[in-house]
Amino acid sequence: MPKIILVVDDSASIRQVVSIALKGAGYEVIEASDGMDALSKLNGQKVHLIVSDVNMPNLDGIGLVKKVKAHPQYKFTPILMLTTESQESKKQEGKAAGAKAWLVKPFQPPALLSAVARLA
Repeated sequence: MPKIILVVDDSASIRQVVSIALKGAGYEVIEASDGMDALSKLNGQKVHLIVSDVNMPNLDGIGLVKKVKAHPQYKFTPILMLTTESQESKKQEGKAAGAKAWLVKPFQPPALLSAVARLA
């Protein structure tokens, strides 16, 4: 059974690029357009990894990390932040919230797949 990855980004094109790379590597992908949409899709099913942008409307990536980590069923689900944010302070904020890894856009699919393989 393939591992399930939730991809959260307000950019449809980024979701598409990430999804194509992940599906090509054999993962099952669920897409969400922002943090609130992502929370609505965490409906009890097993998710092996969450890949999330930081800057999104409604609920940003760091807010999403905090809400996911507060949920008993998903508190151990690893989260990879995929974002244009590269400042050390933002990375520390993400790590403090519970993010396991940080990948800066633009990214190469092999770098994404390598990070996903280590986490999922």
